[in-house]
Amino acid sequence: MLVDTPRRLSAGRPCAGQAVAVAEPVRVRRLSDQEGQQLLRITRRGTGSLIRLRRAMVVLASAGGNTVPAIARLVQADEDTIRQVIHRFNEMGMASLDPQWAGGRPRQISPDEKQLIVETANTRPEKLGRPFTRWSIRKLADHLRLHATRRVRVGRERLRQILHRHRITFQRTKTWPRWTACNVGNQPSTT
Repeated sequence: MLVDTPRRLSAGRPCAGQAVAVAEPVRVRRLSDQEGQQLLRITRRGTGSLIRLRRAMVVLASAGGNTVPAIARLVQADEDTIRQVIHRFNEMGMASLDPQWAGGRPRQISPDEKQLIVETANTRPEKLGRPFTRWSIRKLADHLRLHATRRVRVGRERLRQILHRHRITFQRTKTWPRWTACNVGNQPSTT
């Protein structure tokens, strides 16, 4: 049984009297001779940053006339990523090939906050009303963020660094090494 669909719902085809705007395919701008040589050098050597290599491959493939879906299959990336690389190259040139890491600097913790962290870490949790006997990094970070008199928002890694700098550890020896308990007086002489 055939069902007629209204013409206005046909996919991608204009109805009578309607204009459909189709975006132009994304392509890299015309490369200068110097840019082309640099891109070829990067892709042929294959050394250095993998990100730089893949971006150079994308730009060269686009300059060669390949479509975005074909380039995405070539470098095994998402089509939106390919479009973004091409747009950035068109705007910035060769500088767009270098990765822009956005790690950032950790938030500055004041000396007062560090002192509070050290004092809290050296205090037994039971005295602060916590239901456990020893601190862990996770428990201490949660306590400082939620239950401390002055709340300190600090990540676990930063907290670990501060405690390490002040030589505070939460590890404890659960067992005594067997050889020292059994052989205290029977150690062989080294003479």
